[in-house]
Amino acid sequence: QVQLEESGGGLVQPGGSLRLSCVASGSIFGINVMGWYRQAPGKERELVALISSGGSTNYAASVKGRFTISRDNIENTVYLQMNSLKPEDTAVYYCYVLRLSRYDYWGQGTQVTVSS
Repeated sequence: QVQLEESGGGLVQPGGSLRLSCVASGSIFGINVMGWYRQAPGKERELVALISSGGSTNYAASVKGRFTISRDNIENTVYLQMNSLKPEDTAVYYCYVLRLSRYDYWGQGTQVTVSS
């Protein structure tokens, strides 16, 4: 099992920035992909950004150019730097890990609210 602990959510004004962190612990051997999804009220969970163990990244079109995902393979931590935040970025953000190319793990989620 992999345990994921997220931090960094909160309330920010439009145009502001937040940085999310997620630390993986437990059976961390073989983690391939780390990343973030989000779910807004009344909507489906959607991809935000993913990063492979080799550093390749994939972003949702809606966040490209504003969000940056990074990863520390030694600390088993994934980060999401969110800049130029918009009200439509308001959602619960979930940390995601893919291990051994077959096992999915999810964090409990951290709330991000963008409002004036």
